[in-house]
Amino acid sequence: MLRLGFILHLFIGSTLAGSAMIAALVLGFATLQPILLSALVGFVAAFPVTYFVSRAIYNA
Repeated sequence: MLRLGFILHLFIGSTLAGSAMIAALVLGFATLQPILLSALVGFVAAFPVTYFVSRAIYNA
């Protein structure tokens, strides 16, 4: 399950980080710090999502 989690986190993490960055840009935060912070928040938020998705796939 760990390998599946790594592969899924690659895609889920980049998707959530990219979505958070776009949300920050739409809200008007155009400097480096808010964009990097939103990317980090999206990357960290992907860990529980990856866990639940990989557990659902592995148990199916």
